[in-house]
Amino acid sequence: MSDAERCPRCGKPNSCTQAGQEQPVQDCWCFHTPIAPQVLEELPAELRDKTCLCLNCARALDERKPD
Repeated sequence: MSDAERCPRCGKPNSCTQAGQEQPVQDCWCFHTPIAPQVLEELPAELRDKTCLCLNCARALDERKPD
């Protein structure tokens, strides 16, 4: 499994259909899961925009957003 296929937060598989793909994909769960910008800023700079969070981390982090 490549680093692109692992969540940068927990290291588990991210199940992202575009992870490691050369060509863009048409749809993935990550296209429909909002994540607050401040959550992404918590990731190390070298991992931002390089790999996808897993669904569990995306949901858990998204729940931290202030109302």
